[in-house]
Amino acid sequence: VGEQALLKCSFKSSSPITESLLVDWTYRPHSGGGMETVFHYQSIPHPTTAGRFRDRISWVGNVANGDASIAIHSPELSDNGTFICSVKNPPDV
Repeated sequence: VGEQALLKCSFKSSSPITESLLVDWTYRPHSGGGMETVFHYQSIPHPTTAGRFRDRISWVGNVANGDASIAIHSPELSDNGTFICSVKNPPDV
């Protein structure tokens, strides 16, 4: 709590990395409930503009190196839950 939390995500692709590469981070609260998109990357980072993580997530990845990591600033105990990183690099998923 209070310190930046790094959420690491690494990937490998048999296809060259192009501007078609998509990264989506989703979140489901530990207490249950629906999935919430918290971050999207396609060519450039697109942090969420709504919800509990608005203005608290930054891109720290480097897709050229197979890294799709993000950081959460000022995490709170209520942020506890499951974070899922999904990478699609057509035709690879």
